[in-house]
Amino acid sequence: MSHKTSYSSINFSALKKLYALFPSLLFLLFILPFLTHGQDLIKGSQVSGSFQADAQYYLKDSKMGITDSSIDGQLTRMNGFTEINYSFKNFTAGMRFEAYLPPLVGFDPKYQGYGVPYWFLNYKNDKLEITAGNFYEQFGNGLTLRTWQEWTLGFDNSLRGLRVKFTPVNGITLKGVWGVQRNYWEPYSDNNRGIVKGGDLDIFLNDLFAGLKDAKTKISFGGSFVSDYQRGKTTDILVDTMIYTLKLPENVAMYSGRLNLNVGGVNFYTEYAHKINDPSSINKYIYKDGNGIFTTLSYSQKGLGIQGSMKIIDNMSYKSNRLVTNNQLDINYLPSITKQHTYALAAMYPYATQPMGEFGVAGTFTYTFKRNTKLGGKSGLTFAVNFSNVNSLSKDSIYVSGINETTINQPGTLGYKTNFFTPGKEKYYQDLNIEVDKKFSKRWKGIFMYLYQTYNKDVVEGHLNEYGIIYSNIGIADITCNLTNRFSLRGEFQGLWTKQDKGNWAAGLLEFTIAPQWFFSIQDQWNYGNSDKNLQLHYYLFSAGYTYNTSRIALSYGRQREGILCVGGVCRYVPAASGLTLTITSSF
Repeated sequence: MSHKTSYSSINFSALKKLYALFPSLLFLLFILPFLTHGQDLIKGSQVSGSFQADAQYYLKDSKMGITDSSIDGQLTRMNGFTEINYSFKNFTAGMRFEAYLPPLVGFDPKYQGYGVPYWFLNYKNDKLEITAGNFYEQFGNGLTLRTWQEWTLGFDNSLRGLRVKFTPVNGITLKGVWGVQRNYWEPYSDNNRGIVKGGDLDIFLNDLFAGLKDAKTKISFGGSFVSDYQRGKTTDILVDTMIYTLKLPENVAMYSGRLNLNVGGVNFYTEYAHKINDPSSINKYIYKDGNGIFTTLSYSQKGLGIQGSMKIIDNMSYKSNRLVTNNQLDINYLPSITKQHTYALAAMYPYATQPMGEFGVAGTFTYTFKRNTKLGGKSGLTFAVNFSNVNSLSKDSIYVSGINETTINQPGTLGYKTNFFTPGKEKYYQDLNIEVDKKFSKRWKGIFMYLYQTYNKDVVEGHLNEYGIIYSNIGIADITCNLTNRFSLRGEFQGLWTKQDKGNWAAGLLEFTIAPQWFFSIQDQWNYGNSDKNLQLHYYLFSAGYTYNTSRIALSYGRQREGILCVGGVCRYVPAASGLTLTITSSF
């Protein structure tokens, strides 16, 4: 048995022992106040938590193509969780219970079931913090490591293991992590995912040196190193109907450096990351190194804000299982520079980061006209322009002696050559949006937007020359009238015009609010421009909700259109659905 194989089994054994110890540690933490100083110490402890349940009852809808087979005949579904945290002095412990009975349509069926996938025990003082169990962590901007959870996406890549954070002196922070990522309910084995290890150093010069403490210029910099261990072996890989015999690496490492500089109202941030060769299903098993850079420059003062961003990504998919092609088991995070829209039609064509190569730039200009000026009027006016553009990354083919020709992405080779600072010719996404935010009086205010979007549906959604590029114009008006101190009425009016895909759309919403408890709304999205008249459907939705302190219950009935849901450049497919939805949330 090789040394690396033995090392992997030792780590697995340690993880099992750590998991087995948790109930005892948690019980000890709860019982400690009673065993030591009695009732007085209980007053220094605190219990907090949250709860959410999303339940849906699905209805058949022949016009939308929803049948028993499309929902597996299971009409009632639920996603839910309860999270409880207990803290006492320097200790905190917590756990999260989750249930998918079965998971809502659109969530991976592998979530089916219930249990406690997340638990932790944490100790923290002025210089040291130690976490055992599950945790979320981010190094820098996430290019090398980011573990996080997004409930609406069904995404959770938390690490289970050990995290240590050490601050030896003010201005220097060291972090170390070791563990395995969550993968639905699947127990860890060295065949289904790797072991993630990493360290991070962050230095803030203004805290480190007393003479810089009050300086107007703020400087911080840092670096990260992350390694993923998967048992390496020589194996046969099937790619595009061809079988290749490849030797896969055991350790795949990534490192990065970053700098943050703030001078008055100017802030500059940049981070560069490099990944050692990592043949995987996503890159078709090529041995090319990966590179990524993310840079922002911004300026702000009262009433004015300017920001510019650039992102270059080249072969930067980094997972703890090289066979996985969906969102699961991402070790790093490739931040989005495109605007995250919240209005329904503006978000119809959202952009998903392309890990195999993209060149993106973005900029935002925001200006607030003062009150009692010609444009500002009595209440002022805010004007914002945002532009983002993402292209492919310029690549050159390489010569492969075995097939005596030049090629790109040939398995078992270096794949291609990159012109790293040169955008490619293929357009992936472009978004120009203009927003005006105006308060007309004490009662009336409005938000008005115009957007022009270019969306390469084949690339972003992974189709094979089916749709091409979609060009759309979008107009939005969002108007609120405060009828009284308690009663308000808000209306949204949206239009999307395109000659591609499903054609033109119209959307409207009316929402009546009785502060601070009640809301009632009715909305509709109408695909009136669909070339197939049978698909010129209304996606209506009726909703009502009640809030009491930190608890909220909402009930809705209607249709959900098919589409892509994205959060920060990470996306999942949302199928069409029709029925009744109940959502309950609470925190304490």
